[in-house]
Amino acid sequence: MEITTEQFKRVDVVKASGRIDSSTAPQLAEVLKQLTDGRRFRIVFDMSEVEFLSSAGLRVLLDTQRTCRQYKRGDLVLATPAEGIKRTLELAGFNTLFNVYDTLLDAVGSV
Repeated sequence: MEITTEQFKRVDVVKASGRIDSSTAPQLAEVLKQLTDGRRFRIVFDMSEVEFLSSAGLRVLLDTQRTCRQYKRGDLVLATPAEGIKRTLELAGFNTLFNVYDTLLDAVGSV
C-alpha cells in the first residue's frame, strides 16, 4: 500500500492505493496520527485507488474520525470510494457514520 498526503490551507488530503488490511492498517494509522498530532483535524481520505478495505482499516478510519470530531475541531470525510468499497461501508453500517463524497472537490469543500 502506498500513502501520500497533500496539505492545503484548511484541509489535508490523504490518498491510499492498494489494500488496507490488518498488515497495512497500522501504516495508515501512523500517517493519520501524525496529522492529528500536528493539530490538523480536517482530513479528506481519497479512496479512489483503494482496492480492499478490511475491518482493521475501518477501525483506523473510525478512530481518526473520533479524534478529529472531538471538541468539534474538524472531521474525516471519505472521497471517491469504488463501488465495492461503498458496499463494504454500507454492509458494516459505516455509510451513516461517515460523510462520503463522489468527487474529491466536493469532499474538500465540505470540510
